Amino acid sequence: MAQFSLAELETIIHQRAHSGDADSWTAKLFAKGMDKAAQKLGEEAVETVIAAIRGDRQALVSESADLLYHWLVVLGIAGIPLDDVLKELEGRTSRSGIVEKASRSKG
Repeated sequence: MAQFSLAELETIIHQRAHSGDADSWTAKLFAKGMDKAAQKLGEEAVETVIAAIRGDRQALVSESADLLYHWLVVLGIAGIPLDDVLKELEGRTSRSGIVEKASRSKG
């Protein structure tokens, strides 16, 4: 069985966002815009943290899926391809996290 990827999810989100399907949560989120999508991303982040702190494995898996989905929706609304984020991460792997964080501009 082939492994499902975030790239595949990004493609599905893009297709559904522009489908015009009144029953599509993705289409509704895109229609409501960045404020609503970012709000949902924040809610899912908090729910993911709570599941982690509680040590609830199944909730952590489920909330992580929700978090990744809503993160990709926010990226999609912003017009930022997943590949841009992956390239950024790839670039960071060539140096230590401490050095990388220190190199970020303050402001």
